[in-house]
Amino acid sequence: MLDTTRIDGWLERYRGAWTTDDPAEVAQLFADDVRYLTAPFAEPLEGVDEVTAYWLGEAESGISWSFEYEVLASEGDLFVVRAVTRYPEGTRGAGGRREVFHNLWLVTLTDDGQATEFVEYFMLAPDDDE
Repeated sequence: MLDTTRIDGWLERYRGAWTTDDPAEVAQLFADDVRYLTAPFAEPLEGVDEVTAYWLGEAESGISWSFEYEVLASEGDLFVVRAVTRYPEGTRGAGGRREVFHNLWLVTLTDDGQATEFVEYFMLAPDDDE
């Protein structure tokens, strides 16, 4: 059976930081030397300060969203997470449209629950599909 305790805790803290955009909460999610890729082949954000600045620049604590996830697999410190993020109509400036993103995340965690690497793959669902 898959032990998801460590990644579940991290994801709950992630959700909390997403809700508040508190710089200290965001920084606690990531190791000092984290590599964070906003797309698989993007240049990584490097270091907790750069990741925190990026996160705060997104400013999603002030908009409505929902987030559901499932941990698909783990190998050592690497966890594979499938998630769905929903933004109600008009919350992200998408011309008033609702947006639904299907995500696949690769999260590498330290023993104390900080991410040393985070890679996100995401796809915007068509308007009629969730």
